[in-house]
Amino acid sequence: MTVVLAIDGPGGAGKGTVSKRLAESLDWHLLDSGALYRLVGIAARKRNLDLSNVTQLAEIARNLGVQFRVAEAGELVQTWLEGEQIDHLLRTEKAGSDASVVAAIPEVRAALLQRQRDFAVPPGLVADGRDMGTVVFPDAHLKVFLTASVEERAHRRYKQLKEQGLSANLRALREELEARARRDSERAAAPLKPAPDAWVLDTTGIGIDEVVAMIRERLDGVLSSRESK
Repeated sequence: MTVVLAIDGPGGAGKGTVSKRLAESLDWHLLDSGALYRLVGIAARKRNLDLSNVTQLAEIARNLGVQFRVAEAGELVQTWLEGEQIDHLLRTEKAGSDASVVAAIPEVRAALLQRQRDFAVPPGLVADGRDMGTVVFPDAHLKVFLTASVEERAHRRYKQLKEQGLSANLRALREELEARARRDSERAAAPLKPAPDAWVLDTTGIGIDEVVAMIRERLDGVLSSRESK
């Protein structure tokens, strides 16, 4: 069985950056599950579909024409949807908000479930999302639930958007993060919550490098124990 490190948590907790750093240091594959839901929302908007149209959204999810390519100039991953590079849309707050709505639809989640599980191939997988340890990879070797205060998460997202040259309002970001976390936690299908055996790690006031080191130390212990059996 391929080793899986599942990292879940609310928006702005640092999952994306931490997961990418860990995948790079381990030379493992990376699953950004949130990107798949964002892509479904973007594809629906491009078709002028209402996000309440369950049948058509599930059809989009089943046939999502997505490619992840490494840019020629370096290690930057480019995301292509139906032949168009859409990285400029993928990380906007609108895409994140739409993803939260789309992710609450059981039919969409079911359509994307196997696609996510197919990412688990040797030598290992770092799976970033909101239900990686509870639904997608319930047998993951290590499950981490990253969290942080809403104030810290809003400031992180604000800084991230500004660095990308995008406009942002700190108060609006906080309100959106709170609303998104509420939707994700209260949805009937795969709600956002720590798995019973997850390590809950509050990253408030902790730098990314330290968080990565803490998880790597915990993972090394798990792998050493696995090898000794």
